[in-house]
Amino acid sequence: MRNFWILEKVNLFRILCPHKFSAYKDCHVFDHYKKNDYVYFSDDASNKVYLIEKGKVKIGYYTETGEEQIKCILSKGELFGEKAILGEEKRNEFAQAIDNRTTICPVGVTVLHDLMRDNQSFTLKIYKFLNFRIKKLERRLEVLLFKDAKDRVVDFLNELALEYGECCPETGNTMIEHPYSQKNIACLLGTSRPTLNIIMNDLKNKEVLTYKGKYITLFPQFLKI
Repeated sequence: MRNFWILEKVNLFRILCPHKFSAYKDCHVFDHYKKNDYVYFSDDASNKVYLIEKGKVKIGYYTETGEEQIKCILSKGELFGEKAILGEEKRNEFAQAIDNRTTICPVGVTVLHDLMRDNQSFTLKIYKFLNFRIKKLERRLEVLLFKDAKDRVVDFLNELALEYGECCPETGNTMIEHPYSQKNIACLLGTSRPTLNIIMNDLKNKEVLTYKGKYITLFPQFLKI
């Protein structure tokens, strides 16, 4: 189970009564993106929020030297562009599809505000989402500030296990299929790819995990690290 709330399996319009669905169904459209297509750029108008129906999207920004910094990678059911709800006028980050078949439902922020005014349950879910998104970013900042590279990698693997892992009852192993490239992980953890490789190989040599590409298996003894 995931340790933070997302809009997975929640249809934005399902919680509305039938006459409200009729009023807003024209806004329920889907845009399609290929890999590396941008959903929006930094400084674009912040007038929509986006729900991922299929595929994956990375959120990040570029430093003054042009280096890409990734804040997070989101997948099916997750919401992004949420700062528009709080009154942000211009984006301070970019959103880019990283799958060849990414489908996104954009919702105008004025429409979303109407939905929130009309439905208290929906409003509570939106605020709960915002709260947990902020807490997750705070946890990541604490990890970057106060933990060394190895501890950051171990914490990240535990997070992957919670989000994408499936436990095998027979062996106790946790099988993970995740959406991140090696470059993505290194960037998220504030380290280099060579350092990440050294740490992952060290953990593999200690026989607490195995990995290949986007597949990781954590053995029960990984929890004792």
